[in-house]
Amino acid sequence: MKIERRPTTALLPNPVVLVSAAGGAGDGNFLTIAWVGTVCSSPPMVSVAIRPSRYSYDLVSAAREFVVNIPNAEQLEGVDVAGVWSGREHDKFAELGFTALSATKVGAPLIAECPVNLECVVRHQLALGAHDLFIAEIVATHYDEEVLDSRGRLKPNALHPFTLVGGEYWSLGERIGLYGAAAKARAKE
Repeated sequence: MKIERRPTTALLPNPVVLVSAAGGAGDGNFLTIAWVGTVCSSPPMVSVAIRPSRYSYDLVSAAREFVVNIPNAEQLEGVDVAGVWSGREHDKFAELGFTALSATKVGAPLIAECPVNLECVVRHQLALGAHDLFIAEIVATHYDEEVLDSRGRLKPNALHPFTLVGGEYWSLGERIGLYGAAAKARAKE
């Protein structure tokens, strides 16, 4: 039996990322976002949704670029605090112990402690209601060496990313399958 509820954002899970922007105090600012997703493969593009009341909204709107930094579960405390604190009152890099690194294509900083960083240039901005959606082209991707195998492929089990589900943080588990494997198996039947 299905139970109908009011419309809500029940697309789960939501990856948790840190979006950094140039400007503000110190090395720039970053905020925690769970409203993020891949929207195109060619060119590679992502979307992030930011409330206009957030300090980083003005920075991203003005610069038209940002970096999506993928944290690991060991960084949960700093990631959580970054989502509550405002860059208007806090220098998050200095106060939370994160290190800003210069990006290669955009003015926004990379967060050194995050194993994956996506440099992004805004191509579209849409006012949706509580949030504006920034659709951005990924112009450079950076990986920590230890999350890549000897052939340069990503080792998902080395990332330790986490997600937000209903206001709770959850780590991701083990691989349970491969894309297309079930279809191949059925084709052989």
